[in-house]
Amino acid sequence: MLPILLSSFFVLVALRPMGGVYAQTTEYSLTFNEASTVVNVNLQTRELRVVQSSGQVVQQIRLSANLDPAAVYTETAAGFTLTNAATDGTVLELAREVDTTAYSQFAVIRNEVPSSVTNVDCVNLLATNWYGGPQQKHQYWPVQKLRFNRYSMLSKEANNSAVGDRYWLNAYGSFLYVDPWTPLFVDQNYGQPGFMCFETRAALPYDTHGTSYDVRYTIGVAADARAAHMGAIERILGKPTGHPAESMVMEPIWSTWARYKRDINDAIVRQFAGEIVSNGFRGQYELDDDWEWCYGALTFNQTKFPNIRNTITAIRQLGFARTTLWIHPFINKGCEPWYSEARRRGYLVADHTGNTDTEWWNSVRGQAAYVDFSKAEVREWFSARLQAILDESGIDSFKFDAGESSWTPPDPLLNGPANLRPSQIVGDYLRTVARFGDLVEVRSALGTQDLPVFVRMIDKDSNWGWNNGLPTLITTLLQLNMVGYPLVLPDMVGGNGYDDSPPSKEMFIRWLQANVFMPSIQYSFVPWDFDAETVQIALAMTELHRRMAPAIMERFALAVSDGLPVNPPLWWVDPSDQTAQQIYDQYLLGDDIIAAPVTVENARARDIYLPRGSWTDGNSGELHTGPKWLRNYPVPLAMVPYFTRKV
Repeated sequence: MLPILLSSFFVLVALRPMGGVYAQTTEYSLTFNEASTVVNVNLQTRELRVVQSSGQVVQQIRLSANLDPAAVYTETAAGFTLTNAATDGTVLELAREVDTTAYSQFAVIRNEVPSSVTNVDCVNLLATNWYGGPQQKHQYWPVQKLRFNRYSMLSKEANNSAVGDRYWLNAYGSFLYVDPWTPLFVDQNYGQPGFMCFETRAALPYDTHGTSYDVRYTIGVAADARAAHMGAIERILGKPTGHPAESMVMEPIWSTWARYKRDINDAIVRQFAGEIVSNGFRGQYELDDDWEWCYGALTFNQTKFPNIRNTITAIRQLGFARTTLWIHPFINKGCEPWYSEARRRGYLVADHTGNTDTEWWNSVRGQAAYVDFSKAEVREWFSARLQAILDESGIDSFKFDAGESSWTPPDPLLNGPANLRPSQIVGDYLRTVARFGDLVEVRSALGTQDLPVFVRMIDKDSNWGWNNGLPTLITTLLQLNMVGYPLVLPDMVGGNGYDDSPPSKEMFIRWLQANVFMPSIQYSFVPWDFDAETVQIALAMTELHRRMAPAIMERFALAVSDGLPVNPPLWWVDPSDQTAQQIYDQYLLGDDIIAAPVTVENARARDIYLPRGSWTDGNSGELHTGPKWLRNYPVPLAMVPYFTRKV
């Protein structure tokens, strides 16, 4: 490989000892040999500009104000450094990582930044469409519409940000990825509308005890957004090493949660199973919250479940071949002897003073603790307790809840590198529980794209709006797929019915229809609580999903082999289509099926966009050639519009 070509323009320099040069009124370029990507850094404007082969500016970043216009330039094997020798001593490095004709990638690096120094690099959103970023309660799509104000970018409970990967892809064919150890806060559309600013500083919730911190983000460039994303999958994000069981795709999951909340016992569980079967359904049975003696006991409450093996056997005999159980990573104070034992053995996450007190949704403030999965012996202990449950009950596997780093005590002391705090706990928890087979589901994620398990959308609310309601079922699906999590488990049909607000009949049906072309269906609210028509529609939609199962499984296999998204956004089949880039209420299954469900209350028609290609209407058989709009397409309550590509 030839060396990188570096050039500087309009340069007035003074030689400096040790081989560096003082730069004045200088612009430096990082020129790739194979790729036609051009990267310029202008010290006067502090602008980092990335230009594609077409001449399109694909990234434009205003570098931190502490970059000295007289920074010392030094050439390196992969690029160059600029040192603030006369000010804070920090070093900015640009380093080439990938140089091919179709794809280029380089890193922006600041190592050993003094803890007293804050860097702020502001990304111009370039008036184009962006995808990815963290999961959000108001999951707008495309994501340049989002607003953040000094937002800590990690897996946390606030704003439903359980999946906190730092990856953003734009429609021009370029992505930004910030490494997980960087103490990152994001400002987007606040002080500077049209910009997304990366602020890095040694502040909570990140480690504040070191003398310095490191910053690194990667920029990738390709011909279009699809090619750039696949470059990120190959080089950075990774792909799952396996996929969930086909049974979770073929048949629905039936959870006790939304319908019963914590009011479950042996009689209710059996009754629910009987109702499901008597109404013509089958699938996987999921026993949710509240089955333990106390939270963290991991032992069945024998008042509620006198003989759990008999309960599970009865469910199996009704036709449920698979059963799973809800698990969380906490132990509440007062849950004895389990809490005291874990505390005594050092198995709970503590802060730097030794305090283990925290809280979660099933405790009050300071009355719970988070199991410390950063310790190998704790991982083994917790896994053994889970295996004991399986052995005792005959249950097959687990639904794992929580896992976000925000549940730890503030400023946690974990067993690992300080710069990975607090996010290390997320991966350590998920990698522990992912070993429990192909029925596992989790809800949190950060740098765990390789795990072969379902990532469940965080709980949705039973409403028609953007406040975590039905429209966000689709946009969350797209967001997760486009940060490298293609194995998405949608939340329960109709939402969770919080605040005594269960779904209406119409909402239940439209939610189910929106879910049909996603990897799996989860029921908890049930169609027979409405009327016979709802049951018939639900049976028909469940059967339609069953017919889609081969296509879903085919895409699962491609996710494992190639890293392809299972449910990509509509623009995936034509990345240059600016109309498709903005569609938020349709999605793809693979490359050949378009789902266009109704997500608006009382709507009996909708506009549908078909991108380039020949598309057959799945309901009428009519053939359409895109790109085109189907205006005012009729959608009666019993119908979900979908289209298959004619190859």
